[in-house]
Amino acid sequence: MYDPIVRAKEIEGLVVDGNKRRYYRISRGGLWYGGIATADCCGCNLKCVFCWSNYPRDNPDKCGKFYTPEEVFNSLVRCAKKHGYNQLRISGNEVTIAKEHLFELLELVDKTDYLFIIETNGTLIDKEYAKELSKFKNIQVRVSIKGTNPEEFSKLTGAKPEGFNLQLQALQNLVLYDVACWPCIVISFSPKENFIRLKKIISEIDRRLAEEIEIEDIFLLPHVEERLKKANIKPFTYYKTMELAKREECK
Repeated sequence: MYDPIVRAKEIEGLVVDGNKRRYYRISRGGLWYGGIATADCCGCNLKCVFCWSNYPRDNPDKCGKFYTPEEVFNSLVRCAKKHGYNQLRISGNEVTIAKEHLFELLELVDKTDYLFIIETNGTLIDKEYAKELSKFKNIQVRVSIKGTNPEEFSKLTGAKPEGFNLQLQALQNLVLYDVACWPCIVISFSPKENFIRLKKIISEIDRRLAEEIEIEDIFLLPHVEERLKKANIKPFTYYKTMELAKREECK
């Protein structure tokens, strides 16, 4: 088993060059969140068995290229204008690994009316990180919690069970510094009673968060299905294919 914090440092060394970050795509649109412009980065500090990101996650130093915050921002804005979106995001892997790059990008976003949604597994958002995020006005943070308890987290990610609590601590830290956020829980592998137990824990952090939990089921893409079979893990619920509209790309 690996430590998500240690692995983040290792990945950072592969995907960060000064204020540049490695991406395998910096322009696509889709109907997530009602319409959003997206850039896809390389490298994550978790190895979720159900993750749809394949080669860019497992080979972060061998795909894509490095881009500055300005280059990513300009590409996202062009895409947003083309499709009439008012929201931007970085997806594909873990956005919080490249802290300097992300914060410079958020400074650019803050000079506009666009909303930036930070999609993260939360493991790197300690109190200092949350405090720094609080200075940006045009952000919301979606913390994607893997499983519903430490055992499920470890089974799904291959990481040490203690990593599960880092995600809950991220929510606590974001609430502490009044950063707009909400939890998303991957429940495809979780019995109902485990979800109910986790919801209660989240309500103790903040009742509003418990009321705003986003439920996420996995997409059973071919390479994901193959990974799950090798790991002898069967999801209770899933989507068989992604909706084509959600994969629409900007040209």
